[in-house]
Amino acid sequence: MAMATNEANKKTMEISSAPITPRTGTPMVSSPPVSCPPSQFHSPSLTRSPLLHSENGDEVDGIATSKTKTPKTPRTPRTPRTPLRISNLTPRFITPLGSPVRKALRFTKLDPHDAWLPITQSRNGNKFYAAFHTLCSGIGIQALILPFSFTVLGWTWGIISLSVAFVWQLYTLWLLVHLHESVEHGIRFSRYLQLCFATFGERLGKVLAMFPIIYLSAGTCTTIIILGASTARTFYQIICGTTCTAKPMTTVEWYLVFTCVAVVLSQLPSLNSIAGVSLIGAVTAVGYCTSIWITSVAQGTLPGVNYNPVRHGTSAKDAFNILNALGIVAFAFRGHNLILEIQATMPSSEKHPSHVPMWKGVKASYALIAACLFPLSIGGYWAYGQMIPSGGMLTALYMFHSHDVSRFVLGLTSLFVVINGLCSFQIYGMPVFDDMESNYVKMKKQPCPWWLRVIFRILFGFICFFIAVAIPFLSSLAGLIGGISLPVTLAYPSFMWLKFKKPKKYGPSWCINWFLGILGMCLSALLVAASIYVIVDTGVNVSFFNPK
Repeated sequence: MAMATNEANKKTMEISSAPITPRTGTPMVSSPPVSCPPSQFHSPSLTRSPLLHSENGDEVDGIATSKTKTPKTPRTPRTPRTPLRISNLTPRFITPLGSPVRKALRFTKLDPHDAWLPITQSRNGNKFYAAFHTLCSGIGIQALILPFSFTVLGWTWGIISLSVAFVWQLYTLWLLVHLHESVEHGIRFSRYLQLCFATFGERLGKVLAMFPIIYLSAGTCTTIIILGASTARTFYQIICGTTCTAKPMTTVEWYLVFTCVAVVLSQLPSLNSIAGVSLIGAVTAVGYCTSIWITSVAQGTLPGVNYNPVRHGTSAKDAFNILNALGIVAFAFRGHNLILEIQATMPSSEKHPSHVPMWKGVKASYALIAACLFPLSIGGYWAYGQMIPSGGMLTALYMFHSHDVSRFVLGLTSLFVVINGLCSFQIYGMPVFDDMESNYVKMKKQPCPWWLRVIFRILFGFICFFIAVAIPFLSSLAGLIGGISLPVTLAYPSFMWLKFKKPKKYGPSWCINWFLGILGMCLSALLVAASIYVIVDTGVNVSFFNPK
């Protein structure tokens, strides 16, 4: 017990002899200052960092190396705050991508009503869908009358005019594909008329573009009914043969049958949903074009064929006939009013803009279009020369080779023409369907119900049927129609490019587009005047409400 008491007294003496912590005002012994890399100023484990060294180079451990306490590091003065700006609210994780993200956010300003309309309802298209739609709309029954223009232009000028028109319209097509997306304005121009309004203003845009675009939609559907129903009647006669005793239907009844089938197909809701229909239309278009020119060339030239251009003696009359023939060539290249609508079915972003797959699809489709139109024009003119009828290659095939060619070939060719007409009706009618539904959406602020959509499309189909019965000679006005619709294809895209892209003044792009735009407008006026003159001079078999 005495020993334990002595040990306790010793510990008490040691504790009482410890140095007293100095109070405020008492000078403290300074410990060596500590330095560290700037990157570790905010380290949560600063006192344990092995990289901290004293001024003498001795390593400082996390545990105190001396009996005195290490003084606290003085606070770093705060940097003055910068004024609050909108750009400072951008999250840090997207700061390195700031510029592209802002463009993308500005770029994706979409009309919320677009999700309710047929053209922009689905945006999952691709380059294959684009090729199907472009090929179906680019080759049509109007291509079959191309060789007739060679009877006036001749070999040399016929081929030159066809080549120039093809290259010219391919260039304007490239302009439209790249005008679809405007990063500066944050808009996707999903319709040709919308781009016209943005370029020329709403009032002038309606004056310049409304009628040609309406005709290229509704007028083309009417022409398809006239030619498709007539070809369906011919197909029936070929299949039935001379021994058929069934009572044939009248022309109006054939119009009605064709219209009913087209209206049933038109119930597909959106432009993307008819991609399969466009594929069938593209295959049949390539099929009947190839079948007609191969059959005509295989049968050889007709006896007494002549390739001298038709001339009437007076220079003024010959000039008007040449211009009318150029209008026929221009009429063969249509479909520009549908390019923006087709591209609108594709997804688009800053990294993957829609013009890349769209242009791939256009290049593939126009390679096939060129492979169809040039052999058809050159081969058809070589086979028939000046004897080719105004109805075109299909009429010539029936007129000169109905007994030389097998019924299977004639029937298959006719069937291809009918199927292509039904498929083309859908894609050319889609802008009208879209416009009808957009008026309802703007008025009611809700999507169009399915039953009203059905009524709209039935109404449009039978309006076209009524016009086809009332004006059955509409397909004979190819030159006039080509002149009216020529600015949509060859002139307006150049002015649109100058408006939105603003190329350098007097630079190559500026000069080329001004030249092509002015030339296209002047050529359109000349073609319309020449076509009217030719119609008045030669006459057209006018038969209102009497289709034959």
